[in-house]
Amino acid sequence: MTDVARLIDDLRSEGDDLDRLVAGLDADGWATPTPAEGWSVAHQISHLAWTDRLASLAARDPDAFTRELAPAAADPTGYVEAGAVEGALEPPARLLTRWRRGRRELADRLATTPPETRLPWFGPPMKVPSMATARIMELFAHGQDVADALGVRRAPTPRLRHVAHLGARTRDFAYAVHGLTPPADEFRIELTGPDGSTWAWGPADAAQRVTGPALDFCLLVTRRRHRADLAVEAHGPDADRWLDIAQAFAGLPGSGRAPGQFG
Repeated sequence: MTDVARLIDDLRSEGDDLDRLVAGLDADGWATPTPAEGWSVAHQISHLAWTDRLASLAARDPDAFTRELAPAAADPTGYVEAGAVEGALEPPARLLTRWRRGRRELADRLATTPPETRLPWFGPPMKVPSMATARIMELFAHGQDVADALGVRRAPTPRLRHVAHLGARTRDFAYAVHGLTPPADEFRIELTGPDGSTWAWGPADAAQRVTGPALDFCLLVTRRRHRADLAVEAHGPDADRWLDIAQAFAGLPGSGRAPGQFG
């Protein structure tokens, strides 16, 4: 069973690590362009604050969340973009304060919501552990954009396991986003964690396998690095095809990163 308390502790820690990257930035630092086209560091933090607010709303008042999400049906990309722009126009100190308050409120709310509660979201509803895992993934992904913008190399942590788990479990979703039919058989995914331990998903005797460092796999499924720049290996044609389209986040895949962009 999932240890929800530990999961939420990891959610808090992932946010705190990113907070330490941006807390001391001056106005020019907040305006630094990130690899996401048109998004500065401020846009990245604003997006996280915006999605934290919506996740809290989904847990507090699902009907209100559904009403607020209605405009997204007509223009999903524009809806998300507007959420990022909204906070990026704020003074950095105000945005930072709002993000801190919102992520604290979300963690507290998830900690007190029954774990089996299904929370509405942009895709299918998610139980509390899945929502917490998705928020860790978002913090990791957008935190990577901020780190790349600032020229910072982040040390991998055991929290990567949550991102890797989501990447493994969203295999079929990635096929669906591309209008493809997923393979009938499960894949075996074996990753090396930061401490040298092996993390695994799927049948041990699966014909199609993916192996490599956990960090590289997480960068791949969040589309923060091009596959050509990572040490993730596919064993079998179906696994090879999946690594070209894998993504752990909801929404359109986007263009991703160029080969050699962060070589």
